[in-house]
Amino acid sequence: MTIAELAKKKDFIVTAELTPPKGADYEDTLKKAQDMSGCVDAINVTDGQSALMRMGSLALCHLLRERDIDPVLQLTCRDRNRIALQSDLLNAFALGVRNVLCLTGDHVALGDHPEAKQVFDLDSVSLLWAVQKLNKGVDMQGNTLKGATDLCPGAVVNPNASPVEPQLLKMERKIEAGARFFQTQAVFEIFRLDPFVKTAREKNVPLLAGIMVLRTPAMARFVNRHVSGFQVPEDLMAELEASPDPTRTGVQIAARTINEAKGFCQGVHIMNAGKQGLVQQILAEGGITRAA
Repeated sequence: MTIAELAKKKDFIVTAELTPPKGADYEDTLKKAQDMSGCVDAINVTDGQSALMRMGSLALCHLLRERDIDPVLQLTCRDRNRIALQSDLLNAFALGVRNVLCLTGDHVALGDHPEAKQVFDLDSVSLLWAVQKLNKGVDMQGNTLKGATDLCPGAVVNPNASPVEPQLLKMERKIEAGARFFQTQAVFEIFRLDPFVKTAREKNVPLLAGIMVLRTPAMARFVNRHVSGFQVPEDLMAELEASPDPTRTGVQIAARTINEAKGFCQGVHIMNAGKQGLVQQILAEGGITRAA
């Protein structure tokens, strides 16, 4: 089921993140997906996140589909030109994948192959346009397809940006380009979502708040020093620093944020940093219980 379809049927949607393996052995990754599949509506499969070479998102999405788990294909523009991106979108549709999160992608300098050549033929907005065209039965050049796709494209917004106005303008551009759902960058202060929720409601597009699980003070410090787009607030840093069990405190912080998001936006997207076992615990503490 697509995120857009879920939004019409459910009051609150939960998605979570899954990182493909660094290698050909995917059994442990699939076990992580199955462990959290009972408490989430769909699982995002990252695509070369942080410019790290891993198994492709599409292959893992296909494996999830075979196990009756709804995936969200993350597709970035860093490594492919428009020919390859459109081909991958057709491949995804042929394999039964319907949700596609359109991303520009991280710079290769962040990753494990810094000498790699970047492409960036398209960006996230033009990739959304490409999906919209394929859904109408034509490619980006206007050539008629033998069969249209029926993909549900989504996009990302960053509520932590300052000033926030350019992000709101980009959100509207992404909606115009065909975005049918949004997942946000990590938010630690829910009030930052206010203008984005307003736009989402006006445009009738579901917005899922990004929830990052901070497991240690060192992780929070790393985020503040090296991850652009958001900062862990000082009061949360102090809470983690003072805790005898930082992982437990990180779960509580995430659960509090989920509680604040309920009734405000249409769901949450949990960025669980490779610890899929924490997802059910976070949701339970956030007052969201589902049968496994």
